[in-house]
Amino acid sequence: MRDLLAEDVEQPWLEFKDSNSAADLIGRTLSAVSNSAAIAGKPAGYVIWGVADVLRAPIGTNFVPGKKKIGNQPLEIWLTQKLDPNPVARFAEVQIDGRRLVMAEIPAASTSPIKFEGVAYVRVGSSTTRLASHPAVEAQLWSKLQSFMWESIVAVEFLTLGEVLELLDYKSFFERLGLPAPEDKQRIIERLAADKLVSKDAGGRWNILNLGAILIAHDLKSFSRLSRKAVRVIQYAGEDKLETLRRIDGRRGYASGFEGLVRSINASLPKNEFIGEAFREERPMYPPIAIRETVANALIHQDMTISGAGPLIEIFEDRVEITNPGEPLVLPERMIDFPPRSRNEALAALMRRMKICEEQGSGVDKVIRAVEMFQLPPPDFRTFGNNMKVTLFGHRSFSEMDAEERIRAAYQHAVLRYLVNQRLTNSSLRQRLGIAARNAAQVTRIINDARDRGLIKLADPSAPRAGYIPGWA
Repeated sequence: MRDLLAEDVEQPWLEFKDSNSAADLIGRTLSAVSNSAAIAGKPAGYVIWGVADVLRAPIGTNFVPGKKKIGNQPLEIWLTQKLDPNPVARFAEVQIDGRRLVMAEIPAASTSPIKFEGVAYVRVGSSTTRLASHPAVEAQLWSKLQSFMWESIVAVEFLTLGEVLELLDYKSFFERLGLPAPEDKQRIIERLAADKLVSKDAGGRWNILNLGAILIAHDLKSFSRLSRKAVRVIQYAGEDKLETLRRIDGRRGYASGFEGLVRSINASLPKNEFIGEAFREERPMYPPIAIRETVANALIHQDMTISGAGPLIEIFEDRVEITNPGEPLVLPERMIDFPPRSRNEALAALMRRMKICEEQGSGVDKVIRAVEMFQLPPPDFRTFGNNMKVTLFGHRSFSEMDAEERIRAAYQHAVLRYLVNQRLTNSSLRQRLGIAARNAAQVTRIINDARDRGLIKLADPSAPRAGYIPGWA
């Protein structure tokens, strides 16, 4: 707070108010400082109440955000409904020189201008004005937003070298890359900077970027804007959410905590009991690579700009659901054959270098192939709301699968075969579904249903025995 008060001149991303706390004014001002912060390359904009606007001297304020209501709604909830794309503004009370001040912090606009009641505002000089009234400023903002990358935003700024190395698990960074960690701290931080995990600030200080924090934080709760991006794992007692057996709220960065996360998930998964010639042994119900890849994809491909939501792994008696915020950039039905597209390219590239996920374009097909080897029902990839969910199902016999699952299995099988220059046949689908040859007619019905949906087609209409390929091929 004192750093903000010490600014030599009023900044477009920083607004001082003595006592005016009208709700509409707050909304317009938050829109303006958020958009102005994006133009200035700042991670956030600020509004401070209780400061004399001209002298910037603390005079105190009676404004209490937590008690202010608009109608029956608390101010903060009202603002989330009026501001779009819905950034989260945080209010805090601070004592400076015996005076009570209130500060609102709002993230800088990232993907589009922040609007209040459908109108975008910006600070021009000392005035809050409509963005559309200043075409040159609007063009400048859009230029910033188009080159925006979430990974490069500052998570924490103006730290000493020692503070950076206390917050980041740099040892795991070097271990995952298979490199020895330098003994000299300066060389360590220079390597982190080379991979854009940190950046230089003024006076020999350093900033931790979002990429560095989300990957190798010792504790994500040390980064206020990223704490909700930690992974949650919830295990339920049955096939619904009525009884929770176990809940784990992850705290470590995605890379530094990945192996522990996967071990924790696998330990919570049900096992199949296999009786050998002399001993009983437990075998995993789900292919380990399927768990690993779907979890890694949820981390990598989420929409980081959606605040208040992170990856969620829910373990039921009969299935595992892996959800991440943000709609995928590839249609769910084409995820098997399309190279993945990610909003977080730097994050994806570094996690591949760290051997956390498969090489680009080879993840989802390996999941499907492993599921087929275990003869499990086909995974379900779907969007709901503004989220992506992948469901892996526990073992069920062919007779227990419903019609939709059988058709989905046929489509996924056709895609896998097509990717290796082979064709779906009655025989290959029987083997995939664990159906005896005498029941070939059942598979024929599934193939016909998939053809009727346009999901598969004859590879060669003049030679029906040549097999089937995906409908889009």
